[in-house]
Amino acid sequence: MVSGIVITNTAGIPIYEQIKQQIKDAILSGELVNDEALPSIRALAKDLRVSVITTTRAYADLVAEGFVANVPGKGYFVLPRDSSLVREQVLREIEDHLTTAALRAEILHLTPGELHQMLDICLDTQEKS
Repeated sequence: MVSGIVITNTAGIPIYEQIKQQIKDAILSGELVNDEALPSIRALAKDLRVSVITTTRAYADLVAEGFVANVPGKGYFVLPRDSSLVREQVLREIEDHLTTAALRAEILHLTPGELHQMLDICLDTQEKS
């Protein structure tokens, strides 16, 4: 999976954040499993053609968030995920995104009905893909 990371310079999202999020998503979806080794920081940086500092930041954030562990001399490994902890983490992320959406909608004076309609369209689009 990690070799499938796609980096874009036009996303407005820092590269380290893109790397971190894609690895985190792979862990949450089960694509990366418990105790699976991640590529070394240098190997990933080389594959993605980014600086070692960038991959170091992504891995450090993943360690801080409890998704991977650094085993000195061996590398980075996916930590076991407690399903209730994973659910809580994802729910918090969803709440954060919905709060941001609600605040942005308020700026445009959208009604709750209009915001719900937008969410329904997003959900319909997701189901079809």
